[in-house]
Amino acid sequence: MNIPISTYRLQIRAGFDLDAAAELVDYLALLGVDWVYLSPILAAEQGSDHGYDVVDHSFIDASRGGAAGLEKLSAAAHSRGMGVLVDIVPNHVGVATPSANPWWWDLLLRGQDSRYAEAFDVDWDFGDSRIRIPVLGDEDIPQLSIVDGQLAYYDQRFPIAEGTADDGADALTVHDRQHYELVNWRRADAELNYRRFFAVNSLAGIRVEVPWVFDESHAEIVRWFDEKLVDGLRVDHPDGVLDPGTYLDDLARATGSAYVLVEKILEGSERMPPHWQAAGTTGYDALGDIDRVLVDPAGRHRLDRLDASIDDAPKQPWLDLIHDTKRAIADGILRSEILRIARMLADETGDLTTGQADDAIAEIAACFPVYRSYLPHGMEHFEEALEDARHRRPDLDEVFDVLVPLLSDPSNPAAQRLQQTTGMVMAKGVEDTAFYRYSRLASLTEVGGDPSEFSITLDEFHSRQEDRHAVFPASLTTLSTHDTKRGEDVRARIDVLSEIPGEWRSTLTSLRELAPLGDGPLENLLWESIVGTWPASRERLHAYAEKAAREAGNSTGWAAPDEDFELRMHALIDSAFDNPAAAEQLAAIVERVSQPGWSNSLAAKLIQLTAPGVPDVYQGSELWETSLVDPDNRRTVDFGLRRQLLASIDGGEHPHIDATGAAKLLVTTAALRLRRDRAELFTRYAPISAIGEAADHLIAFDRGGAVTLATRLPIGLDARGGWGSTTVLLAQRPIVDVITGAEYEGGELELSVLLSQYPVALLATREV
Repeated sequence: MNIPISTYRLQIRAGFDLDAAAELVDYLALLGVDWVYLSPILAAEQGSDHGYDVVDHSFIDASRGGAAGLEKLSAAAHSRGMGVLVDIVPNHVGVATPSANPWWWDLLLRGQDSRYAEAFDVDWDFGDSRIRIPVLGDEDIPQLSIVDGQLAYYDQRFPIAEGTADDGADALTVHDRQHYELVNWRRADAELNYRRFFAVNSLAGIRVEVPWVFDESHAEIVRWFDEKLVDGLRVDHPDGVLDPGTYLDDLARATGSAYVLVEKILEGSERMPPHWQAAGTTGYDALGDIDRVLVDPAGRHRLDRLDASIDDAPKQPWLDLIHDTKRAIADGILRSEILRIARMLADETGDLTTGQADDAIAEIAACFPVYRSYLPHGMEHFEEALEDARHRRPDLDEVFDVLVPLLSDPSNPAAQRLQQTTGMVMAKGVEDTAFYRYSRLASLTEVGGDPSEFSITLDEFHSRQEDRHAVFPASLTTLSTHDTKRGEDVRARIDVLSEIPGEWRSTLTSLRELAPLGDGPLENLLWESIVGTWPASRERLHAYAEKAAREAGNSTGWAAPDEDFELRMHALIDSAFDNPAAAEQLAAIVERVSQPGWSNSLAAKLIQLTAPGVPDVYQGSELWETSLVDPDNRRTVDFGLRRQLLASIDGGEHPHIDATGAAKLLVTTAALRLRRDRAELFTRYAPISAIGEAADHLIAFDRGGAVTLATRLPIGLDARGGWGSTTVLLAQRPIVDVITGAEYEGGELELSVLLSQYPVALLATREV
């Protein structure tokens, strides 16, 4: 198995296709990147800029460059000794445009007689032998017609089965004769009879556990390995498939045990199942560790009090909050999944009254402490969920007694279905709801994170890195992805607020008076995010505010937007640009946090690039990454600017830490090049302690010859007058800081000297 030293994620789409990526390989090689990492490239819905809505597994999307584009990119990468990693989507397919997906079209045309009926996860009995498609609006009589031999609903088209329209029947009658039923979109919550990706009706789950489904949906992927075009895979959402472990076994056999990463969200101390044939996760666990070691624990209580003071409702503990948001999801947009599990158990739970089984199943899902179990692996998580459910709902004790033997049996289809469902409930209830309601420090509400963990000590940080080095040294690490709620440098700047909670309280109070919204937690979330990403365009901030407010669901929502509230919300955004008093407050706090935020950014970047694991650089994040939630984080990247700045750095320039982000590019390329060119310096992990009054402000570790030094809590460091006489003790041998080129003789060195130009240093033994 070839294992990358580092990766660089590119979002491949029509506006930046595989040919464009191939032309960029020389820049990535110069930057120090080892492997090129591509977003999904198989045929997707027309216009999709993310590629996760695959409509045909048999070929590479022509708009993304097609087969020739991959060949060109692969040749460019391999000629420079670089590998290629590609994101794949085994759990679901795009069905928004039925005619674009040949499997789905055939299913709608032929129903249970379709060859592809086995490929999709449909409860035919519940739909009276028809698959329900939730596309209709609220009109009493749907505006159906027959156009070019197809059933039409406005601009949507559906197939007509042979012989069902021959007698000149009207469109409504023809519709009633099909193997599908077009239903009101609101019915999807409780009455859908096909499995989806989370609650996205246009993404239908497929059953890769069926051998022929796996083979046919992976034939093109296998070709990439047979023809040596691709070196590794990133597997999207493995928790959605029936049995991820078996799926990964199948994938290993098909690809010759290639390097594989899984998009697995780990909660707390949870580890990836050891029997999985995967090198590790996509790195959200590392992201959380780095964020939290840069947060000032002293700010927690004052931010807690601020958080409580801006909310009219009593502040819920985090675990209670996510229980309630998860339960709302289980009772709301994912109720169809809960009801399907109850139906699967009906023959074995006949003594239960109507509603008891689904109530108890929803409660277990809401109490699940991790994304899912993989029974019998993870039984402890099921038992923890059951204990919590019994505590919260003692009235269901007898129901739990009936259900538990069934839901804890790995061979029971309902137990298998529950395992596929708990991850959906977690993702929608926590990441897409609670994260927008819990605003104490917005940098901590990030994918895979637990915002109730405010910060971690240096000792805890080192312990987690030692664990990663020992257990999953080839796991990816990241700071930004296409899914992060905020880019790495937005979070780094927000982290600074933990050092100045009093100043933030004063600023927020003024801003709330100037642009009142009536939703304190959301106001805090929006203003923190504005501060973190400023300067930002009005358009970007309006889009973010709308998504954040509707995801939170407290004052408005996707299904029923509150027009009056959203007018005030948009006025809040406009105040940052149009209200002189608000603009003045914003400018003052941004000036206060910008320099220490950039210090945090450089620290986070150097740590991530040199700590255990395989570091990934998300496209463009070698300069400041100030994106907000998708689709903002998939914006076009100016690679011409990055080439120009890199050329200046290679010409000997040591850039200032300023708005250009060139200093971050310097740190990034220095770390990537050292890791690629001198891999022998990265063979262990040993914490290094500073000596002196400012010791707590240094994160330092030795990777086996490469030593990372990074500043933390920069405002506190400045308040104490800088590093003073604080030192680090290193081996007595000649070393060089590969960021600045400064040379030292080793031994006991003063941090005021080592970190005089930048808040970070990367020391390496001099090459002989």
